[in-house]
Amino acid sequence: MLGGRSRRATDFVGYEPMVVTGGIWLIAKLLRYAFPALFPTFQTQLGVPNTLLGVAYAVMMLLYSLMQFPSGALADRLDDVRVVAVGALLAVAGAAVFLLPASVPLLLVGMVLVGLGTGVHKTVSVRLLTRLYPDRTGRALGVFDTFGTVGGVVAPAAVVAALSLGDWRTVFVACGVIGLGLVLALRTRVPRRAGRDERLRDAVGELSIRSYLGPFRERRFQLFVLVTLTFAFAYNGVVAFLPLYLVEAGNLTETTGSLLYSVLFAASVVQVVSGGLSDRFGRLTLSVGVLSLAAVALVGLVALTGAGVLALGAAVVVFGLGSHGFRPIRGAYLSAEFPEDVAGGGLGLVRTLLMGVGAVAPAVVGFVADTLGFRAGFTLLAVSMALSALFAGATVAVAGRG
Repeated sequence: MLGGRSRRATDFVGYEPMVVTGGIWLIAKLLRYAFPALFPTFQTQLGVPNTLLGVAYAVMMLLYSLMQFPSGALADRLDDVRVVAVGALLAVAGAAVFLLPASVPLLLVGMVLVGLGTGVHKTVSVRLLTRLYPDRTGRALGVFDTFGTVGGVVAPAAVVAALSLGDWRTVFVACGVIGLGLVLALRTRVPRRAGRDERLRDAVGELSIRSYLGPFRERRFQLFVLVTLTFAFAYNGVVAFLPLYLVEAGNLTETTGSLLYSVLFAASVVQVVSGGLSDRFGRLTLSVGVLSLAAVALVGLVALTGAGVLALGAAVVVFGLGSHGFRPIRGAYLSAEFPEDVAGGGLGLVRTLLMGVGAVAPAVVGFVADTLGFRAGFTLLAVSMALSALFAGATVAVAGRG
């Protein structure tokens, strides 16, 4: 539906918007994932109990999830660059809170601001990059998602470095300063949409969920939503329990399990390749391939539990290539399914659904693991990933008949 979008602003667009939006996403992920690494420090220095830390983190992630649709819908009515900038500034404000004398109330305020601010970014940035790179959307989103993955990987190391310097707040200072620089680059180096009404009262008045439901009535789109939901369940379940699974079911040491867990995220570099390939060879067909690869890898993780580190490591690498390979394809396909004027809010709706399903996955897998064992839990995840590949195949079939 977006094939007819104007390309006047894209003829001269280089890689700057891709790098700037990706850099902001890196900082957003780094901020969010720095908190769990700092929980022991918060317990020691502020006397925060585990329950309060857990509730605070859950609230932060809930706010992040709830911002997907409204931020996307506002970007449809306002300038998307401005919406991304406001979200980034809100996250920077959350980081700046930690410059004040540390206390439990300020910790909670900072986490709330980070949740709200980072929740604005992903959905609107996907919409922005789709607008700027209509012929290279997959590659642009692959670069973008790779930046985000790097932020998640770097977060624990950044916390360790800050603690070695004697002040954990160094992490937030660095994120705040870099974030402000990226916002400045965003406002000066990223092309904005022309001819849009930017009056907030008009934008809010036009927000209606009904206008975003059109694609949801089509069988092809319904099937692809099922693809994303079953994938989200499987991926989040694996990410939550892979180290523990490798130790308990795979009989590996904790150090080896952690190393293989890092390898899973290192495989995210495939996103640039898979995104670029989807621009050339078709998103639906490639989705079937990468999801099938991820499903086979999960079957391997279950079947090869006693086969040693090399076999399990190979399965982790293959799963990383398949699962990370799907992410830019998913964003590009979903963005293309919505008309330009509702692309942000439509993507926000789907992301709210998939994040909700993804949030449930760790609880379900944990329950199954406690009652039937970890192999049963990962068998469930393999079934979910296989269903995702099957739904992708059904989407291809329906699209072919259309």
